[in-house]
Parts: sequence; C-alpha cells; structure tokens
Amino acid sequence: MPKDGAEKAIIDALEPLAAEHGIDVVDVEMVGATKNPTVRVRIDGADEAAAAITLDEVAEQTEWISTAIDGLDPFPGSFTLEVSSPGLARPLRKPRDFERFAGEEVSLSTTATEGRRKFSGKLLGIDGDGVVGIDAGDEGEIRIPLEQIRKCVIKPNFDLPGKTGKSD
Repeated sequence: MPKDGAEKAIIDALEPLAAEHGIDVVDVEMVGATKNPTVRVRIDGADEAAAAITLDEVAEQTEWISTAIDGLDPFPGSFTLEVSSPGLARPLRKPRDFERFAGEEVSLSTTATEGRRKFSGKLLGIDGDGVVGIDAGDEGEIRIPLEQIRKCVIKPNFDLPGKTGKSD
C-alpha cells in the first residue's frame, strides 16, 4: 500500500527496531495540522498466535518509538505522538496482513482516479502477484493490486452470537 513522505520514513525507521522488541508496526498515520501534526503509531505483538497487545505493553514500547522518531526528526516543529493497539478496525498494510485476516469483513479504498474507489466485503486473501481478493456479495469477486490500495481496515462486528438486538 502506498505510503510516502514522513509516514514512510517513520515506518522504515521503526520496523527494524520493532523486530528487536518483538513488536509489529501495524500502521503509521499522520493527522492534523502540518505545523503540529499528530503521529499515530499502531503496534501489536509480533507473535500472531499470542493474545492482542495490552495497554501496559503499549506503554512499555512507547519510549523507544518516541526516541526513534525524535532521532529521525521528520518535522520542522513539534508533533504529538499517539501509540496504540490496532483496535477493532485494524488497518491492513502488509501482504501477510491480507493472508492472516482472510475471511474477515473489510472496508477498502483505492488510489483509482476514475470509477469506483470504495469496496467492502469478505477478504479472500492475496495471491502471489500481490492482488487482493474481496467477495463483494452480489458483485462477485473483486481483485485489486496491493499497490492500488490506499486504505483497508477490518470492519468490526458488534453482533453477539445468540442476540437479536430486540428487547424482550
């Protein structure tokens, strides 16, 4: 997925260090004003079989992340750093994310300049050519090259098994 500028520089600086700390950099996002941006770094444990990262673990990792970004000095002024877990609407960025979360419902936007840019459906995975497949229900399977995906997140499912949402 295309990341450029400061976001890409931050990801490139953090990923080698993250491996040393047993952490996976899920995503980096910059929001807010350019003079004082907020840098959001979403992390998770590198062991995909382990439970989701805890708040205490996020707090433990924040210091080295802050030091690494400060050393990179990506902004002329100050910035606010937010380090968090990926949350329920987990962003998918790497090819292995699209493999790991196959079967999940996702919302995806592309870099397309013409035609449709937003899709949602069941993630089918990614093939060897870097093409992501989505089962979009009545529309059938949609295939999108990874480099054309601007953003893809898991759609949280708030339905509890056995609950109808109706009051008794």
